[in-house]
Amino acid sequence: MKRVLAIILGGGAGTRLYPLTKLRAKPAVPLAGKYRLIDIPVSNCINSDIYKIFVLTQFNSASLNRHISRTYSFSGFHEGFVEVLAAQQTPENPNWFQGTADAVRQYLWMFQDYDVDQYLILSGDHLYRMDYSDFVERHRETKADITISVLPMDNERSSDFGLMKINEDGRIIDFYEKPKGEALKQMQVDTTVLGLTPEEAKLKPYIASMGIYVFEKQVMFDLLRRSPEQTDFGKEIIPSSAKDYNLQAYLYNGYWEDIGTIRSFYDANLALTQQPHPPFSFYDEKAPIYTRGRSLPPSKLLDCTITESMIGEGCILKNCQVHHSVLGIRTRIESGCVVQDTLIMGSDFYQPLVERSNSCDDGKVPLGIGANTTIRGAIIDKNACIGCDVKILNKDHVEEAAREEYGFYIRNGIVVVLKGATIPDGTVI
Repeated sequence: MKRVLAIILGGGAGTRLYPLTKLRAKPAVPLAGKYRLIDIPVSNCINSDIYKIFVLTQFNSASLNRHISRTYSFSGFHEGFVEVLAAQQTPENPNWFQGTADAVRQYLWMFQDYDVDQYLILSGDHLYRMDYSDFVERHRETKADITISVLPMDNERSSDFGLMKINEDGRIIDFYEKPKGEALKQMQVDTTVLGLTPEEAKLKPYIASMGIYVFEKQVMFDLLRRSPEQTDFGKEIIPSSAKDYNLQAYLYNGYWEDIGTIRSFYDANLALTQQPHPPFSFYDEKAPIYTRGRSLPPSKLLDCTITESMIGEGCILKNCQVHHSVLGIRTRIESGCVVQDTLIMGSDFYQPLVERSNSCDDGKVPLGIGANTTIRGAIIDKNACIGCDVKILNKDHVEEAAREEYGFYIRNGIVVVLKGATIPDGTVI
């Protein structure tokens, strides 16, 4: 895999994940109590022996830069790197990134300096574990110009995706974006060609793009340079190249989740607590997910009831109840609290004892969750200060609301408390 260069697309402004992307790039959004979204594709690359990795981003990239520089430092005797490339204006191109293909196009001058045969294009907001070496080998065996990683789909979900049609050799011959009715039936394919059993093929007769591609080096350069008006790989560059180039499909039949919305992000995090077999596991020794190493003490649980939950390092929990929740690093929860169906991202620091008061009488709101507070169905972003006797329940079942001046949003029915927000004592949401 030394002849492969990986390019991870960091996405745009991350409006679907707002307000989690208010102060950070989408790939820097915390995940599973201690990771970041970017750790997923980078770890998959490392586990696949791909060590040349660029991350393209243009919004709020400071925390992403910091995380990558502190996490992925290869030996001086190793040619590997993980480097962020932010959008920049130049005399030749005064525009920011206009789409996935345009982001890569603007840095072609840098990518061409690397002696590689293939470019692996990845997305920064998917949750999955994949050995890219199998993907690249399939690309090489079929002598493809472009190979697209695809998911087998059933009738129920297929109309929500861009579908593809293949011939008996696995070559992609047609595309259709979110087909319905008769158009959907026309997109059925024989997925046994890609490796499914006849039984599985009957249940999943469609294939959908994962937004992950392998390009031959010269092919990518030619396509991006000949059509500068085309700014997106999935909607423009790749469909328009099907007639002239050999496009192949590579079947991935494992767990994959697009966590680009608040609802999907929330559901994917809480699904990690399922027992005995969560849909995605971080407990795989053969293909670990890497992140920044922190010298944090073990979590301290003082007379607590914890069920179906994950708890990060360095937490302090006192006489509380936590059910079906994920607690991030340095989370503090005081006595009498009930936390259920909630993702708490934790804190970036410990508050000095001199600044911290456990009393609910002085009006101060320290870092963490104050005493006798109840939180259900919420996402609490980092460094939030939630007072005593607070109730975060969305009791009126509001689907959408923007209350930034009060420190929270409601997205898809989920209360999202902003990073660094202060929710005063006695507040009811």
